[in-house]
Amino acid sequence: MKKPIVLFILIAFLAVTFGFAQTPITINPSTTKHGPENGSLIIIGGGAVTPDIWAKFTELAGGAEKASIVVITAASGDSAAFDTKSVEMLKRETKIKNVTLLHTKNLSEANSEKFIEPLKKATGVFFVGGRQWRIADSYLNTLTHQAFFDVLKRGGVIAGTSAGASIQGSFLWRGDTSGPQILIGDHTQGLGFLKNSAIDQHFLKRNRQFDLVQLIKISPQLIGIAIDESTAILVQKDTLEVLGKSYIAIYDYNTIVGNGPKHTNGDKEDYSASNGPFFFLGLGQKYDLGSRTVIKTKPNK
Repeated sequence: MKKPIVLFILIAFLAVTFGFAQTPITINPSTTKHGPENGSLIIIGGGAVTPDIWAKFTELAGGAEKASIVVITAASGDSAAFDTKSVEMLKRETKIKNVTLLHTKNLSEANSEKFIEPLKKATGVFFVGGRQWRIADSYLNTLTHQAFFDVLKRGGVIAGTSAGASIQGSFLWRGDTSGPQILIGDHTQGLGFLKNSAIDQHFLKRNRQFDLVQLIKISPQLIGIAIDESTAILVQKDTLEVLGKSYIAIYDYNTIVGNGPKHTNGDKEDYSASNGPFFFLGLGQKYDLGSRTVIKTKPNK
C-alpha cells in the first residue's frame, strides 16, 4: 500500500522541480478591500452594450487613437480562435484601431512569453461572453493571468460582458461545465480582478434576483453583485458606479441578515437602506465597496 503513495509524492516533487506544475501568480497586499489599486474595471451584465459604456471604455483605454486593446475570446469556445466578429464589433463601436484577438485553451501556451506579448503594450482588455469556466481553464495562474493584472497596474482598463463579467470576480459564480443553472459548480475560482466577490449577470432579464443570497449569507467576506443586461459597473479602487440603462443589485451580509442601514423618516429617501436581502442601484449611483455603503448621490432620471 505504501508504494503508490511514495510514487505520487515523487511525481509531485518532480513536477514542481522541473516546472511541470502551474506557477501561481503573484498577488501583493492591497490597500483596497475589493477593487483594483490601479486601473479600472468595467463589468457588463450582457446584452447590447450601450454607447455610454463603450465611451467610458474607450476613454479609460487612452482614447480611440492611442488605445491598444486585446480581446479575449476563450469563453466563446474553440471557433472563436478564427472568428473576428468580436474584434470588428469593438472597432466599430469604439473607433479604436489597434485591436488584437488573443485565444487559447492551452495552459502551456498561456504560460509563454510569446503569447503574452500583445498584453505587454495593452491599455485595455475585453472579455467576450460565453461560458466563464472556459476562461478559467485557459488562463488561471498563468503568465497571461499575471499580464492581465499588469494592465491594471499600468492604469489600464479591463472590461467584460456576461461570462466576461463573472470571471472578473474571485469566486466564480455559475462556473459549472454542465450549465449555468448550477450556481456553485466544478469551477469556483475566478480571475479575481474584483477581490472577495461573486458576480452574476443577465439577472433581471433572466429572473435571477435571489440566486446570490444564500452564497453571501454563508460567505460574509464576499460582496455579491448582480448586473442586468445593457448595464455595467465601473470600479476604480473601492468606488463602484452604475453605467448603462438598467439596474444592478448589491448583496451584502449585513443587509441580508437585517443589520444594514434602516429607512429614515425624513423627507429624503435613503438610497442606502433596504428591508430585503439585496438592493438596487441605477444609472449614476455610486457605492463604496470599502465601507459597503451607498454614496449619497441622486440617481439620474
